[in-house]
Amino acid sequence: MQTLLFSSCNKNNIEQYTTPPKVMSLLPSSSTYDINFDGTENFQKFYECWMVQQNQYLNELVAAKSAQSQLTNDRMHALVDRVIEHYEHYYKAKSICAKKDVLSIFSPPWLSSLEVAFLWIGGWRPSMAFHLLYSKCSMQFQARLNDLIQGQKTCDLGDLSASQLAEFDNLQKRTIREEREITDMMAEHQETVADAPMVELSHVVSEMIRGGENEKKELEERIESVLEPKVEGLVRILHRADDLRLRALQGIVNILTPKQAIYFLIAAAELHLRLHEWGKKKDVAKRGQQGIREGESHNS
Repeated sequence: MQTLLFSSCNKNNIEQYTTPPKVMSLLPSSSTYDINFDGTENFQKFYECWMVQQNQYLNELVAAKSAQSQLTNDRMHALVDRVIEHYEHYYKAKSICAKKDVLSIFSPPWLSSLEVAFLWIGGWRPSMAFHLLYSKCSMQFQARLNDLIQGQKTCDLGDLSASQLAEFDNLQKRTIREEREITDMMAEHQETVADAPMVELSHVVSEMIRGGENEKKELEERIESVLEPKVEGLVRILHRADDLRLRALQGIVNILTPKQAIYFLIAAAELHLRLHEWGKKKDVAKRGQQGIREGESHNS
């Protein structure tokens, strides 16, 4: 299993794909996926490897951006496809892990405290992809304004056509609508923590504790039967959220030209990698400060 999970992390040359772009859905289907996880620790190792590969893809994207004049659309398209497949691989693996330990996905130890603070249902908010797109679009538009005024094509995100902007507007509206539906689903599911079976069970157990009694096996089974649908509900909601995340990413890339997609994927990878890096540094600094305070308290 270790080889299955991490062998691709050691490849220096990523296999070239020439298949046309596809839209992958995470919703249930008859297809199978050959990744297995025994627990959170293995997924954490997978994620660390996946991040290493993402940095490798970032380097490939930056190199392709610099050599655009020498690259054909087909070659750029193939690179974009490989990067999207890398994201698809992550979400497939995450889905499999969630079926075994969904609670770790909602409180992931492989992320920094900073990243966790900005999570929406176990990941990034799908509408953020459009904020990223428009931020990069504005930056490149301002940087190449003189060229655009003179009628020169920049072929980057600052050079989106009217039809592309219309498509993005429609896609963003659909994404936000579905995002709100999932948010409402999560809110309703969270409220079930205070439903009648939970309140009754918490009272029964509290009475036993006050009476000095130990929990009986029958009661433990009852607790598990009450908690199980709560956990299963989290798996279903996470699945929908991840499916929307992936479809939003794929939808944006499918509207862009290969050159524009390279710029967008560079921005996405840079933001992801740097936020992870900054958050980890803050966590290390916080632990260091706590260690100093504990040492001072012990000495006093």
